[in-house]
Amino acid sequence: MKHILIVDDQLGIRMLLQEVFSQEGYEVSLAANGYEALEIVESLQIDGVLLDMKIPGMDGIQILTKIKEKFPDLPVMMMTAYGELNLIQKAMDLGASLYFTKPFDIFEVRDAVNKLLK
Repeated sequence: MKHILIVDDQLGIRMLLQEVFSQEGYEVSLAANGYEALEIVESLQIDGVLLDMKIPGMDGIQILTKIKEKFPDLPVMMMTAYGELNLIQKAMDLGASLYFTKPFDIFEVRDAVNKLLK
């Protein structure tokens, strides 16, 4: 069973994605901030990360950088609000696998993650 980590400061997004990916057969871990996310990535066997770009305390670029320093092959998929294309380019340059703009089509996210991780 693949294990996915969802990192978003919005509870509703975390819960929606958890429900979708649990139904797809993934084990799902949730983090509301970068510190929780890094702790989970370092302590569990994670196969993919869905990471929001805008998180208080430590933003998505900082979290992505720290993940890629220790786990360069771990697929990280970024979620961002429309209009942050400069940040998306930076994330892709740092090794992000995919990005989704909010509001996203949950079925497109599901299909893209399945294709990347299965």
